Amino acid sequence: MTALNILRGEKEIRRFAAGQPVFVEGAAADGMYAMIEGEVEILINGQVRETVQPGGIFGELALLDEGPRSATAVARTDCAIAVVNARRFEALVQQTPYFALEVMRVMAERLRRKL
Repeated sequence: MTALNILRGEKEIRRFAAGQPVFVEGAAADGMYAMIEGEVEILINGQVRETVQPGGIFGELALLDEGPRSATAVARTDCAIAVVNARRFEALVQQTPYFALEVMRVMAERLRRKL
């Protein structure tokens, strides 16, 4: 099961046009994002580090602390993105415990790539 399957019916879906920032490095974090349609590029110091496609998640560190965004996310194409705040994340984990493991795997993969 992917984040796309779990989050396809989410109520809070934001749409972004190609080139539009989803969030910027240093900004206050409001939650995690899950790609429903389109692609988003994740940039650190102006360099693309990853392209997130449908079913992928990003911004997940916001679920763990209240620190500022550690990267910038920009819509590579027109996008539809589900927004998951901490309260919603807790509900999703209660409903589908596997979802927490999926988020942790994504975080672990990203940390390993940085090392």
